[in-house]
Amino acid sequence: MATPQARGVVFIHSAPRALCPHLEWAVGRALGKAVSFDWADQPVLAGSRRAEFYWDGTVGTGAALATAIRGWEHLRFEVTEDPTPRSDGGRWLHTPGLGIHYAQTDAAGNVVIGEDRIRYAMEVAAGDAVELARELDVALGAAWDEELEPFRHASDDAPVVWLHKVG
Repeated sequence: MATPQARGVVFIHSAPRALCPHLEWAVGRALGKAVSFDWADQPVLAGSRRAEFYWDGTVGTGAALATAIRGWEHLRFEVTEDPTPRSDGGRWLHTPGLGIHYAQTDAAGNVVIGEDRIRYAMEVAAGDAVELARELDVALGAAWDEELEPFRHASDDAPVVWLHKVG
C-alpha cells in the first residue's frame, strides 16, 4: 500500500531576521530537501520577517514541521496539513507567549473538537455558561487566533499565487 500523501502550508507570521535561514534549514530537514522561502517584511512588528511556504509530503509531515520550528523565541507561526481520504487535517499555532496549540481540522478547514473534550468542558463548567464558553475557546485555540490575526492580515497585500484556474 502506498504511503498517503498530504499537503499544507507553513506560515511564518513573524520571525527575527537572524532566525530566517535557520527556519528554512529546519523546514528543509523535516521535508528531506532544501527549501527557500520568499521573505517579506512583517509590518505589524518592526524588524521581523514573514513568509508562506506550500509543502507536500507524507501524512504527518505537518506535525514534523511544527516540531522542527517550535522551539525558537520570538517566533509566530502556523502550520496546516490538509485532510486526505484516509487522515484528518491539522493546524498547529504558535506564539511566544502562548506556546503551541494543535487542532484537528475537517475537509473545509474547520476545527473539530472531539467528544471527550466537549464532555470535559461541560464537566468543568458545571452548568456555568461563561465557564463553558471559556473552555470551548481554549479547545478552539481562540487566544492563538486572536494574537495571530493581525499578523495574518499583513499578508493581504502579498502577491497572489494561483494554484489552478477553474473553467
